[in-house]
Amino acid sequence: MLSSLSLLLLSTLSLSQFVVANSACVAFDVHWNLLAFGFNGKDYDASTQDTWGSGQSSDITTSGRPPFDGPNTKCYLSQFTNSIYILGADSANPAAIHIYDASAKSWSTQAVNKGDIFDPASFDAILDHDTNVFYAYSKGELFSLDMEQLKAASPTTKAWNDVQKANLGDNYDPVMALAQNHVHFLNVPGLPDGSAKIFVIHFSYMQPEPQSYGKFPNTHGQATSFFQESGVQQEFAFIPDDGSATYVINVETNTTQTLKGPSTKDPLATYFASKTALVQLSSSGSVSYLAYDQNALSTNTNAAWIAVNKLPSAGSSHSATPNSTASAGQGAASTGASNTSTGKPASSTSSSSGAITSITVVGWGVWNLFALVLILPLVSLF
Repeated sequence: MLSSLSLLLLSTLSLSQFVVANSACVAFDVHWNLLAFGFNGKDYDASTQDTWGSGQSSDITTSGRPPFDGPNTKCYLSQFTNSIYILGADSANPAAIHIYDASAKSWSTQAVNKGDIFDPASFDAILDHDTNVFYAYSKGELFSLDMEQLKAASPTTKAWNDVQKANLGDNYDPVMALAQNHVHFLNVPGLPDGSAKIFVIHFSYMQPEPQSYGKFPNTHGQATSFFQESGVQQEFAFIPDDGSATYVINVETNTTQTLKGPSTKDPLATYFASKTALVQLSSSGSVSYLAYDQNALSTNTNAAWIAVNKLPSAGSSHSATPNSTASAGQGAASTGASNTSTGKPASSTSSSSGAITSITVVGWGVWNLFALVLILPLVSLF
């Protein structure tokens, strides 16, 4: 009995760790500097890809930033405005969109009306390159939200508009990718492997037949698009939850490359791509990348995932001690990897303060209280 209690308590502690790291996100600006937000109450600029192996990132933490205390923070680059739009970074105002102007290094908060159906706690979204409009899937519906050319918040409240019923199956768990101003839906029930359902943005039209792109599994995972120096994205990466491989789908040639899967196998990891790198932020807070050459595909086959040593871990306050209990369904290979991947000891950021530290304490308290409520009645029986 004690053994079972110990396992349950350890599991609850590992869940609080995931809350911490998934409150952070990474993104690129238009000069392809890697930006990290919500890393133990701070934000960082790790500069360009050629510098990630050593040195220290620039601390760009400033006033006006969101608390980064949401459970599902998402970052998007508006390439025309050199701004990062961040969704889900404030648990007290989950519908708000926070805007980081990468040129001015300033923050503002865009008020958003979510409407009656859109659920800020359950959605996936892309930001269209040309129109600067968000398209999101939530509760079986496809929504849009026009960001115009905002580098700072508008005084006018924006709204998620219901575009159409998506008809992608009951309980569809969305995996969305952007390429050629088309939204690609992966993991759609009943699709053959290597296929995607396509929503054509400029005609607001869901193509009835799926498009085949070669070979990748029809399963849940994460997807993100590779940017161009200018113009629309032509390729996107898809990483299944099991991390078995990295698939790069080219919508111009309708082909798929199969590259190495991330070193950290983590279904809760998030990803962001530049022109030449695919970056993983694991749920334990470690950051790594896969170099990618859009013009020399043969060089990609042997590319390996490499730690971004220049960044601290987003979850360093918990990631120092591996927790094998999480391996039963939470991608435990990631839980003890942050120190190894970043090359930094856990103590390097353990003294950081701010919203993430507060979340950590709350997460531990809530989950432990939940565990005790479940366990104490059982203990009384013995």
